[in-house]
Amino acid sequence: MRLPRVEDIEKRIPRPEDFSARSRGPATTARVGTALGIAFGICFLTGLWSHFQYDSPSWLPIGPNPAWLYRVTQGTHVATGIASVPLLLVKLWSVYPRFFIRPPKARRDQLVDVLERASIGVLVAAAIFQLTSGLLNVVQWYPWEFSFRRTHEAVAWVAIGALLVHIAVKLPVIREGLGASVADEPPVDAEGPSRRAVLRGLTVASGLALVLTVGQTVPVLRRISVFGVRDGDGPQDLPVNRTARAAGATRAASDPAFVLQLKAGARTVSLTRDELAKLPQRTHRLPIACVEGWSRNAVWTGVAVQDLIALVGAPSRSTVTVRSMQTRGAFRTSELPGDFVDDPRTLLALELNGEPLSLDHGYPCRIIAPNRPGVLQTKWVRELEVRT
Repeated sequence: MRLPRVEDIEKRIPRPEDFSARSRGPATTARVGTALGIAFGICFLTGLWSHFQYDSPSWLPIGPNPAWLYRVTQGTHVATGIASVPLLLVKLWSVYPRFFIRPPKARRDQLVDVLERASIGVLVAAAIFQLTSGLLNVVQWYPWEFSFRRTHEAVAWVAIGALLVHIAVKLPVIREGLGASVADEPPVDAEGPSRRAVLRGLTVASGLALVLTVGQTVPVLRRISVFGVRDGDGPQDLPVNRTARAAGATRAASDPAFVLQLKAGARTVSLTRDELAKLPQRTHRLPIACVEGWSRNAVWTGVAVQDLIALVGAPSRSTVTVRSMQTRGAFRTSELPGDFVDDPRTLLALELNGEPLSLDHGYPCRIIAPNRPGVLQTKWVRELEVRT
């Protein structure tokens, strides 16, 4: 059998010059890359803040004020992530011909070339993973066994590190590309749309991605955000992320013999729901915001947690562990730091929007506090324990 000649193989492998689209080139790549870098930077910082809200470091105490802070930061995180999808696709399209550049012949240059390609590979893989896993988290589909939150955070550091290295290496090219005019067109025999047309189309695509989804955070855009995962509907005019059935809490939460346990050291107080309803009630309008990017204001009525821990003789600003009746899923317990416990708006809520809590919203009682991630607003509460 006759082996193919090297010349024949070479003819089958594309070269950068084989791609004649007018819209490709440093001017397009630099502008799209800059927009993508800004979006990734905002997404990284707001995502980092979200992790701080879950596990606050000692050097950054996060309190209940302002009440809307997590709503804004997490909504921005998801919005910039969604806007990054068309930016990443066009960025990869614009540099696609460079994947076919032949390796240099000098060994030293080959090593540099391999390292550069490897770093770009890490950046592209990390970016695709972050955007894909983030979008799947928004729709709450997890076709994997690992922890989304921890893995998403770890890969975010890989992505931002690879991005900074890439910017440092390509800075001269970026500066040259940003200095070039998008109106400087290649020869007229080149194919495809102009650079200006691609950039305008990309702006429209990213803008539409934002408008069609951001309504789950911005109420005035809710009606036109047809791709928003949460449209604001649900029992008692509030969406439900996890139902009582999905959490395995239906039986315990529906038990007429339910009692709430308050504990502080050796002291324990038990309260039925009727007894909770007879305690002084407070009403506050507070947002509930979830990691998927949706949020909604609601009116909550219940007993201030600071009043409850006073029943077991606990001092103000005590840290309280909250335990749920749910039997499936993560976040069966949460922790209320002292700053939140001491805030009168932090409630063990019994009512939502003027009605007793529905089962899926946490009946018989749930936590609601200002500036807290939704998964930490524990539903179906069975126990509050003061850490001593």
